[in-house]
Amino acid sequence: MVVAIILLLVAVASVLFHLYSPWWWTPIASNWGYIDDTISLTFWITGVVFFAVIAFMAYCVFRFQHKEGRRAAYNPENKKLEWWLSIGTGVGVAAMLAPGLIVWHQFVTVPADATEIEVMGQQWQWSYRLPGKDRRLGTSDARHVSGENPMGLNPDDPYGKDDVIIHGDELHLPVGKPVKVLLRSLDVLHDFYVPEFRAKMDMIPGAVTYFWFTPTRTGTFEVLCAELCGVAHAQMRSKVNVDEEKDYHAWLEKQQTFAGLSGQRDVAKALYKAGAK
Repeated sequence: MVVAIILLLVAVASVLFHLYSPWWWTPIASNWGYIDDTISLTFWITGVVFFAVIAFMAYCVFRFQHKEGRRAAYNPENKKLEWWLSIGTGVGVAAMLAPGLIVWHQFVTVPADATEIEVMGQQWQWSYRLPGKDRRLGTSDARHVSGENPMGLNPDDPYGKDDVIIHGDELHLPVGKPVKVLLRSLDVLHDFYVPEFRAKMDMIPGAVTYFWFTPTRTGTFEVLCAELCGVAHAQMRSKVNVDEEKDYHAWLEKQQTFAGLSGQRDVAKALYKAGAK
């Protein structure tokens, strides 16, 4: 009896803790409410199954507890029960998989009007690249990566000259505009994650991964690395500021382009060489 009661208390307490827990999602700030709905649906399906299994265990412990002289009956199989369990399990798994597959299809189907930006991860900092006035990112290649060109932009690509480079600073995005995020890593696995956006993706060295989202409210949101990437993993943080469109463009006008940064480096080199002589 005591064991049966403890099992029931564990089941009830687990459900109540989840329903009334002070730890919950941060308020959403993107179009991915579908992800929250899918997680909630998964919770209710697995929660019902969890409660039913624990309740059944409690019933069995109470109903078939040891009594002097009672002998267990051997029942090798029950085809009817096996069919019900198989069908019920199949329906439950399908109910959890189907919404996830629908959302995943939306997650990787980028709108035609989405603006491409690039995020570069490296131990242990973030860099960002945004398109300039031509609204198009230039090409990049790992072979171009250097201390002077940390994002590996192709210096011969005219489309990359006006690309805006944000290194070691905060990213800004306009509210209400879809964004396709291209993800690259210079060293090890990273994961670009903003909890309020509900969207994240691993960053794999030697590959370009992506996801898209639309910011739905203005504010400042913290960027985290959601993949263990080394001893300073917890300090790999940044900020994303979602601005009204006029504020975003005012910020964008003040940023350095790839051509501007390259010109500054060329001048600095020339001054250094002149001073050395």
